[in-house]
Amino acid sequence: MQEVSFFRRYKLDHLLGWLLLFAGWHFFRYQDYPRNTGWIITALKVADLALMVYITNYLLIPRLLYRKQYVLFALVFLVVVTACSWLKLYLEGQIMHRPALFNVFNETKRRFYDNVIPHILLVSTGAAIKLLVDYARAQRRLGEVSKEKAEAELNFLKSQINPHFLFNSLNAIYFLIDKQNTTARQTLLQFSDLLRYQLYDCNADTIDISQEVAYLQDYIRLQQLRKDEQYEVQVTVDPAVQGFSITPLLLIPFVENAFKHLSHYPDRRNFVHLHLSKVRDRFHFSIVNSKEPHQRSTEPRGGIGLNNVRRRLELLYPGKYDLQIEHNDATFTVALNLQVS
Repeated sequence: MQEVSFFRRYKLDHLLGWLLLFAGWHFFRYQDYPRNTGWIITALKVADLALMVYITNYLLIPRLLYRKQYVLFALVFLVVVTACSWLKLYLEGQIMHRPALFNVFNETKRRFYDNVIPHILLVSTGAAIKLLVDYARAQRRLGEVSKEKAEAELNFLKSQINPHFLFNSLNAIYFLIDKQNTTARQTLLQFSDLLRYQLYDCNADTIDISQEVAYLQDYIRLQQLRKDEQYEVQVTVDPAVQGFSITPLLLIPFVENAFKHLSHYPDRRNFVHLHLSKVRDRFHFSIVNSKEPHQRSTEPRGGIGLNNVRRRLELLYPGKYDLQIEHNDATFTVALNLQVS
């Protein structure tokens, strides 16, 4: 599997395919060209075909066809194939020192029939292969999403305590706390809100960003209760962060990670800075925390690892996110840029 991954990573399978095409084309057609020009003409034809295939598969299909701009895709496709075909004819005439023979303005109809139409068929075949591969990948991704969603729901059900019993118990504890102890009462209410969000509100595939932000803020407030004055926590939420939905519990692992690996210097500032913003259709999430050169966790083990979060993003937001994770001896930074509707 590692060899296959390496092979595909550097497009060596593409290179091998074009080399085989070059070898076959040259073997069957070299005798049709003047002496010592067969390999040059064959290389020109293969390079011209490869150029058209890659322009179509990696530019026109993703940017036009997949965005349902069908008429524009067809027009640009014809222009690209025609232009490349005529450029190939011109270069053939120069290599063979017979420019008049390959002049596209002589016998234009025959030139179009002998060059452009075959190229349309060949490039369309390459595009069909691209569409089939992309469809297979999309189906596999959907299958993985469905499987992981089912596993997540099963794990959730296994770990879920009877919510009615739990909330009734919390309600009883709330009334046992002395009314003068407002901090304890408020903390218990925040914990109850966190639990309610996880048990009830997160059942949907997406949730309003305001609810996710409120959940993060409740979690952070509970964390602040466990820290002293040496710990600085800043949360900045731009007013534009509203009116869209995201996957529930998508952001909390980053916040948990920040507190888990937060430094605990006794003589200097320890900090967590969280910033949320939105510009047009891009949602920006960033969190940075201070850390020590030799990392020591300030939280118990558990939670969702960052690799799992990255995998979740790949499944739920393919091609719609950018995740940057940077760390040095002093800080750990996570920056997520997410396309939202």
